[in-house]
Amino acid sequence: MLTSPPAMYEQSGLGDPQKAPPCGNHMGMAVSTGDVTAVQAGDTITVTINETIPHPGHYRIALALDGETLPDPPPVTPGDTPCGSAPIDPAPAFPVLADGVWVHTEPFSEPQSIDVTIPDDVSCTNCTLQIIQFMSDHGLNDPGGCYYHHCATLSIEPSAGTGAETGAMEEESGADTSGGGPGTTGADVGGSGDAGGTRGDDNGTTDGGQATSLTEPNGEDVSGAPADDEGSCSCSTPTSRRQGGFGMLLGLLGLAGLRHGRRRRP
Repeated sequence: MLTSPPAMYEQSGLGDPQKAPPCGNHMGMAVSTGDVTAVQAGDTITVTINETIPHPGHYRIALALDGETLPDPPPVTPGDTPCGSAPIDPAPAFPVLADGVWVHTEPFSEPQSIDVTIPDDVSCTNCTLQIIQFMSDHGLNDPGGCYYHHCATLSIEPSAGTGAETGAMEEESGADTSGGGPGTTGADVGGSGDAGGTRGDDNGTTDGGQATSLTEPNGEDVSGAPADDEGSCSCSTPTSRRQGGFGMLLGLLGLAGLRHGRRRRP
């Protein structure tokens, strides 16, 4: 019997139906439970079985995504009985999640559990988790040969890590687009006084936050006005910046006139 995750089909006390591949539904007579187990990619889930009639052998766990088929069971080599041995993959790869699970020759004294990890790069709404049992020293089932089959239905959401990584990449891309790298303040309309900063408008540039350059409509350039302590004037609008430029120009012209007048005194 498959007890965890909840089985895809209703089971008898012995675990039937379980002979027909891939999930035990012989001739479509199995009754669906409608159970769907919601998990997230990268999660670890617990698979629990209860072997109601002892058979030496082992188990394999596999996963089929939406619309995909489950892998064929491993080939069987006959021995003293038609079900002699079946190979175990020591390094199973998707869609097989685990192989050689619960290898045994003696009866279990209790239900058996194992934790398996859902791959972190899969998602689906109607996945099939399959648990098959290979039975050695056993006659052939009809159908199913040397295997019993159980399945559970899973719904797998993308991993949280994938969403966070995507968001970080988008955030980084947005920062680059705004010109947040060294020497650029394109996102700051008023410019910045940081070292190597470049103003975000056409009213001039700063060099290390030490000076500003204002260009008047006639093309004359007046330079040398110090930046403020914060090195930023992002609160200014283009109009207020031009008014400030005219005021600075008038102040400089007045100071030049005053100095000129003083030099002409006897």
